[in-house]
Amino acid sequence: MPRSVLRLLAATCHPGPTVVVTGLATALAAGCGLPRRRVLLVGATVLSGQLTIGWGNDLVDAGRDRVAGRVDKPLASDPAAARVVRRALGVATGACLLLSGRCGGAAGVVHVVLVVGSGWAYNAGLKRSTASILPYAVAFGGLPHVPHLTRGGPRHGPAPLWQTVAGALLGCSAHLLNVLPDLDDDAATGVRGYPHRWSPASLRAQAVAGLAGAQLAVLAGARPPARPARVAVGLGAALAVGVLGGGGKAPFWCAAGMAVCDVALWAVAGRGCAGGTPPSWAPPPSTAPAAAPSPAGRGEIA
Repeated sequence: MPRSVLRLLAATCHPGPTVVVTGLATALAAGCGLPRRRVLLVGATVLSGQLTIGWGNDLVDAGRDRVAGRVDKPLASDPAAARVVRRALGVATGACLLLSGRCGGAAGVVHVVLVVGSGWAYNAGLKRSTASILPYAVAFGGLPHVPHLTRGGPRHGPAPLWQTVAGALLGCSAHLLNVLPDLDDDAATGVRGYPHRWSPASLRAQAVAGLAGAQLAVLAGARPPARPARVAVGLGAALAVGVLGGGGKAPFWCAAGMAVCDVALWAVAGRGCAGGTPPSWAPPPSTAPAAAPSPAGRGEIA
């Protein structure tokens, strides 16, 4: 495949969010105790779904981006490139359906309907309504269920409630911060979703509240050791400052950093699945027989 085509596909797939969501899903799968092949399957499944959302978004918005003069959008400056992106979208859609099915019936339905379906609903028109934040809450809240419901793990069932709550709050915050740099362009083309009804300062404050709520849900649900918890809270506070004061895409990347901290907390706690199943990379418990008690163990002083 020519490099120019690869560059086009990379630029139009929304690479930042695609990489972040795929990485988080892969880390969740590893923490759930899935075998390595299943971890890679979950990662590939989520990647294919995110590619369909990213490419679909740029195809739907091509005309609006052209009116807004978005030189950073290849389809706005080169309408002929849309044919290449449409073909890639078709391939990614087929791969998404196939890989989702390989994850198992429940996991596949959750991924296609809740995660990918929410992204497509956003692209199709919800982004222009007050309910634009809803697809992000549903998609990110549903994302932890994909690895939990994937066949082949030590536990097979829905994700814990705290992961759903944390995911939904992270998704809402990501929506507010992802739209922040595009508020003026959106206003010029008539897009008026949930974030467009608030001032930039209010959006930043709402995002920080959501990110803090997500971290509290992880702390309460995963119950990590005290030291990693303190480190994560400190990093979260520093990243929150970046959300409140950063320019451009910096607030979004600060939010992504907080999401990484949350997943790391969960992994350190070793509570990937409901019931406390340790992650697949955790060492097995020792099977050595217990040592016989010494005379001092009978109440005598050694």
